[in-house]
Amino acid sequence: MPNGGTRPARGGGPVHRFYSVAVFVILASLDNVAIGLVPPLYDSIAPDLGVDRAAVGLVTAASFLVSALAAVGWAYVGDRSNRKRLLMIGTLLWAAGTAGSGVAPTYPVFLAAQVVAAIGLGAVGSVGFSVVTDLVTPRRRGLVLSFWGLSQGVGTLAGTLVGGILGAHDWRRPFLLLSAVGVAATLAYLLTYDIRRGQSEPELTGALAAGGDYDYRISRSDLPAILGRRTNRWLILQGLTAQVAFGSLVWLPALFRERAEDQGFSTATATVVGSVFAVLFQLGGVLSIVGGLIGDAVQRRTPRGRAMVAAIGVLAAVPFYLVLFFVPIRIDVPDGASAGTVVLAVLGSVLTEPTVGFSLLTALVALGLTSANSPNWFALIADVNPPEHRGTVYSLGNLVNGAGRALGNGLIGVAAQALRSAFPPPLNFAVGLAAFQLFFIPTGIMYWLASRTAPNDIQGVHELLTDRAEEVVPDQHPPRPGRTPGSGPDRPRRDQA
Repeated sequence: MPNGGTRPARGGGPVHRFYSVAVFVILASLDNVAIGLVPPLYDSIAPDLGVDRAAVGLVTAASFLVSALAAVGWAYVGDRSNRKRLLMIGTLLWAAGTAGSGVAPTYPVFLAAQVVAAIGLGAVGSVGFSVVTDLVTPRRRGLVLSFWGLSQGVGTLAGTLVGGILGAHDWRRPFLLLSAVGVAATLAYLLTYDIRRGQSEPELTGALAAGGDYDYRISRSDLPAILGRRTNRWLILQGLTAQVAFGSLVWLPALFRERAEDQGFSTATATVVGSVFAVLFQLGGVLSIVGGLIGDAVQRRTPRGRAMVAAIGVLAAVPFYLVLFFVPIRIDVPDGASAGTVVLAVLGSVLTEPTVGFSLLTALVALGLTSANSPNWFALIADVNPPEHRGTVYSLGNLVNGAGRALGNGLIGVAAQALRSAFPPPLNFAVGLAAFQLFFIPTGIMYWLASRTAPNDIQGVHELLTDRAEEVVPDQHPPRPGRTPGSGPDRPRRDQA
């Protein structure tokens, strides 16, 4: 687009904006359903494809890593071009990969299909984040982005539940169903509001309302300045240790399935039991809304607020995780009954079986505390970066997150196998999972360090956008050089998309 040009947004009334927000939140959830489908079906997929369970587990680990790598490229292009088009392409890719997974006759084909799906998922996460931050004002970033993050967590849990229930007798069925939903999701994108870059920033509100257009775009020369921003470094690095811990939690269904089998239940019933327990025990993620609200409130008092809330939450959760994995659970469900009957029996045990109720309470507290991480991480990225950098910074963080999650997901299986000689199943899974939660300790320390650097970086973005507000008003002289916070002297900043 030409420098200084204007681009009126199409639509944008209250109903259209609400529809657009709803579509982005729901689709963020659907994309993560695809991520959660495979883990509860390891024992069904592996024998059908002629491989062992560890090989299928490596597919999940590889998918996390591929998705994170792809997100960097998608995000960079998204920070320079039409984001809606990229989101539609990404959704079609993961839908195609999910369908291919459901019809895969061999392990290599299954692996290839999962890789295609992972590439598409990379677009939805990174480009979608850039779009959503342009809908949210700084005062409410923690709250609104908690819904964005929650939708992804709910999607992963839904994938676990759908995979365990619909796939208990035919593991291919949930993949084919989800791929059809993905095609419908692509059509939903067509009617969304064209969200303008930078439209939520208070410094730019007047200029954009007057008909201006924020046409700054990222370039390769910006990357050193992005990484030179100290808060960005801590926000990116904390994901490595945090996601090792979070990545290990995809084995929760395996832990509870092993507990059910240890109590004499058949594999089919144990698979349903494991999936339902895993979903129940991760419901504390809903409390991310509270974490986002607290982050917003504390941030209004001090620019260190969001990072401090995340640090305290992550560190306080560790002892609750350690208790969770070792509390014995008495499982009382009808073996061999239908999936619906088993689900109802598991839900009823929350009230009738004290060990289940206590475990659920411990899990809610643990997940509730760590859920303060997500919305405040999202909001901090938006706070310390100008609009044209956010998708790329998110994707760099997501790349490190993917590496950590792949390590956690892949190594917990190896660790559980190595621990079998000292601890019989399911105790080996419990010991392994508990050990991996200790990675939250360095995560909390890095958030505390981010709280020390965030105030200066936030002030730098405020000053930059205040300067640019004068440049984006139409019918003005060509814009003077802009300034990237933390990059030193002024230098040209506008690039053609």
